[in-house]
Amino acid sequence: MALNPLEQFRIYTIVELPKLLGYDISFTNSSLFMMISVMLVVFFLLLGIRKGSVVPGYLQAAVEYVYDFVVSIVESNVGSKGLQHIPLIFTVFVFVLSCNLVGILPYSFTVTSHVIVTFALAMVVCVYVTVIGFEERGIEFLSILLPKGTPSWLAPIIILIKLFAYLVRPISLSIRLAANMMAGHIIIKVIAGFIVNMNIILTPAPFVFIIAMIGFEVFVAALQAYIFTILTCVYLSDAVK
Repeated sequence: MALNPLEQFRIYTIVELPKLLGYDISFTNSSLFMMISVMLVVFFLLLGIRKGSVVPGYLQAAVEYVYDFVVSIVESNVGSKGLQHIPLIFTVFVFVLSCNLVGILPYSFTVTSHVIVTFALAMVVCVYVTVIGFEERGIEFLSILLPKGTPSWLAPIIILIKLFAYLVRPISLSIRLAANMMAGHIIIKVIAGFIVNMNIILTPAPFVFIIAMIGFEVFVAALQAYIFTILTCVYLSDAVK
């Protein structure tokens, strides 16, 4: 069971709590690593900006780089109107990135490997975008369902297709992130299982491959946070343009 590649994604209860309105709110390993991820981000940000020097140190420069990176994503995909939504987009980016990276550590848990977590995050993004869309553009926001120049006879079909595509955004956004985070972890676990049962003379080859895979997983963790943020900005651009 220890070598089961899916065992690493099992959620188990750490502190059992009374049910709330019929829902199990027990403190799990998923809850624990979400808290760890958030605390690491808060610690990183607070430590980086505590001095606020004109000439930044390494940590302050790192914090400023991350913030400027998110701002550049917003400006290139949404424009200047998107800057007022930086708090949400920056929070989404650092949360997804920290959860992805923490999940790579030995004996940790990858929170973003579970669709329920990524779906909840995607729903927050999509509901926020929808609310902002109606606040900024009113009923005109519904024009995203019908591209300009569409023939009248084709309009009903296009509206249905666009509406379906809009409604499945949270699903596609969440599955993309969860699936990518699961895939790399499963491969590493499978290769690690081979090493355990392999002749010691042949062990170095797959061991080197695992090291390379871990490096690739770090890249994927950052890339998936970037893609999630990019798509958030793309959805937001429909609401504020």
